[in-house]
Amino acid sequence: MNEDTGRKKKKTYSWLPDGSFLYPWERTFDRLVTPFEEFIARETTSGLILMACTVLALIIANSPIRELYTHVIHLPIGVSIGQWRLERSFVHWINEGLMAFFFFVVGLEIKREILVGELSDLRSAGLPIVAALGGMIIPACIYYLFNPWGEYAIGWGIPMTTDIAFCIGALVLIGRRIPQSLMIFLVSLAIVDDLAAVAVIAIFYTKTIQYLALGTTVAAFFVLMVFNLSGVRRNVPYFLVGTVLWLSMLYSGVDAAVSGALVAFCIPARGRYNPAMFGGRLRELAQKFDEAAQAQECILTNMEQQTVLKAIDCEGHLAEPPLQRMLDYLHLPVALIVIPLFALANAGITFDFPSPVTLATHPVTLGVMCGLVLGKPLGITLFSWIFIRMNIVAAPYGATMRHVFGVGLLGGIGFTMSIFIAELSFGGQPETLAIAKTGIIFASLISGVLGISWLWSASLGSAEN
Repeated sequence: MNEDTGRKKKKTYSWLPDGSFLYPWERTFDRLVTPFEEFIARETTSGLILMACTVLALIIANSPIRELYTHVIHLPIGVSIGQWRLERSFVHWINEGLMAFFFFVVGLEIKREILVGELSDLRSAGLPIVAALGGMIIPACIYYLFNPWGEYAIGWGIPMTTDIAFCIGALVLIGRRIPQSLMIFLVSLAIVDDLAAVAVIAIFYTKTIQYLALGTTVAAFFVLMVFNLSGVRRNVPYFLVGTVLWLSMLYSGVDAAVSGALVAFCIPARGRYNPAMFGGRLRELAQKFDEAAQAQECILTNMEQQTVLKAIDCEGHLAEPPLQRMLDYLHLPVALIVIPLFALANAGITFDFPSPVTLATHPVTLGVMCGLVLGKPLGITLFSWIFIRMNIVAAPYGATMRHVFGVGLLGGIGFTMSIFIAELSFGGQPETLAIAKTGIIFASLISGVLGISWLWSASLGSAEN
């Protein structure tokens, strides 16, 4: 009886017909954990967390602890090595340091889309490209109408950008009521928008140039290109040289966060093996694994099989394109850590302006809000309509111009990149910066509500027809 009990206690798993086994609670935890993993892996999660952090930052900034909040985000943090010291405030470490990872992920997504995605075919890529250009040119012109000269004119880049996470989250709320092609159109548009925004930041929002540091940046970029062309696929070399590139850009005067995009463009997009060769290599290793089998079934005691498993893991690592591997590694950390921290540090606006009328009639508020709420849909729709009518580009499959206008309304959700450019524009003018951020938040909210409502009504009209 004791022996039977002992045997029962030893059996901590159950064998399945395919030769695998499960521990007693494994199925239960799979049922609980898998849906959560799928949820956080969705692009919409970034938008939801971003929204929650924005609301939290606004509440804190207008609460009794706002002085503590201000003290924390401006707390100086430094790194010292011998006589060398690098010191920035907490918010600057986020905007110039952590945001480099955000731009790195954006750069990887842009490169993937150009190579194999929606931007790889000129005719398919044509509509997102022209729509994105329209959605940047018209808002910038509208802002310029309100701020043609003076200290506020530098903010023309604020209403040019679109926040992809918020926009996709808004489309998901509508669900399958709209053509799937609209999701592809919006994502491609936002990617082109991000690429243009990176160029705008690097070219127009660089105040002073330190040429020695800029030369070091060029040299580091050249080394990264050599790595790419010579077939270096390990992460560490790119990380080390990328860090040098980031530091040199930090001292050059060019916004250091953009360095992430430069490094991303140098990451190889091909693995070591083509699919056929990799399949043959796996079959070879699988045969060695079978040949190393022993009477006992525990791999822990079979060193030969352990060696084969490590070889399979290594070969799989080398077969996967570094671009995709790094994108998989960094997508969630950026979505769940970097972007929320950015929102918490930058969206905390204190609503203590002289009066709502003063805020509403301020030229920066008018330029930002009109640029995002009116300029984005006007530019995206107008440029799309012109080039579709000229038969230069193709309209999204199953979509009408009403749908394109709805996407244009959602394009007015600028948030992340708009706030980033606002920091670059008015970083030395706290009151103007707060006004610009207020305009961005209200414009993004209005654009989101209008875009969802419009596309919802457009989907109902399509269903009736």
